[in-house]
Amino acid sequence: MSVITKPESPWPKFEILSQDGRRQRSGRSRRRIIEALFDLLSQGNMSPTAAAVAERANVGLRTVFRHFEDMESIYLEMTEELETAIMPKILAPYEAHTWRDRILEAADKRAEIYESVFPMKVCMSLRSVDSDVLRKQYDRDVETHRAALKAILPEEVTADPKMFAALEVTLSFATWRRLRQDQKMSREAATETVKLMLQGLIAGTSPS
Repeated sequence: MSVITKPESPWPKFEILSQDGRRQRSGRSRRRIIEALFDLLSQGNMSPTAAAVAERANVGLRTVFRHFEDMESIYLEMTEELETAIMPKILAPYEAHTWRDRILEAADKRAEIYESVFPMKVCMSLRSVDSDVLRKQYDRDVETHRAALKAILPEEVTADPKMFAALEVTLSFATWRRLRQDQKMSREAATETVKLMLQGLIAGTSPS
């Protein structure tokens, strides 16, 4: 059996164009704080304190609050940066020509995306009730993935509420987490399981 390992960094390469040394150091400190929060989530700490973030980022607590008003503002910037980093993957064109093949290709896309932001997605699922930032990001994620799914399906499928809901749930992070975390499947096995479920759902639909 496989266990969840720390995902590859989803962050784009960090660059500061300014030649001002203080601005460069400030930018690097800000990024370290954001990445420190993500690292703590990766290790299973779903409610890290500002002190824990400061320690992980190797900065003082005063530095954390010089850059951010509170923990919610760190979550906000982290989720916005992650969204910017993964959006090109969501919007990337499909290689498959039929919708039936594209939805199977979508399983590979979702696997890559979910693996890179696994800790953040778990945090959003657990803490969306008590965090306005995470609840709003959770809602945006749902709408983004729903729109992306609708874009590759024919009208006959999107017009069927039960069929569309079944496909959406199959490709959801909740299903991915259940396979990877609860059933301890490898990434490859989880992807093939999702595809198996999708194939079962679309077996009786038009092949066009």
